Amino acid sequence: MRRSIGRFTYPAAFVIAAAFFCAMAILGSPAVSKADDEAGRIDARIKAFHSKLGITQAQEEQWNKLAQVMRENATTMHALINARKAKGAMNAVDDLKSYTEFLDAQSAGLKNFIPPFEDLYAAMSADQKKNADQIFTKFVQKKGKKKK
Repeated sequence: MRRSIGRFTYPAAFVIAAAFFCAMAILGSPAVSKADDEAGRIDARIKAFHSKLGITQAQEEQWNKLAQVMRENATTMHALINARKAKGAMNAVDDLKSYTEFLDAQSAGLKNFIPPFEDLYAAMSADQKKNADQIFTKFVQKKGKKKK
């Protein structure tokens, strides 16, 4: 039985999209063995997000705080991924416990992400805000579509 949670609201869409941007630094591409390569991929994703949002020179201070949180969140997720890989095969109970660790880290990451994003968002122009709203909404709509 499928449970419906109703329509997405803007705050819910924002939270889901923020989770995506926090997690995409690690989960968006295959793992590699070198930490420098990992950091490079994270920085590349942060740079792409910077570009998509059209961050101005005047917004760099707010952006740098947000980027630091994104790096910290990615580091946390990467550590969880490595810990999970190190465990090898897990039984169902261990698998569920591992999954809750990911969810807890994602939730904590969102809580850390929102304040610097709010500061950045407040400093954005109306056009930048509209663009940011579209970026986050498109992700939620894409993730919300049912596969047939």
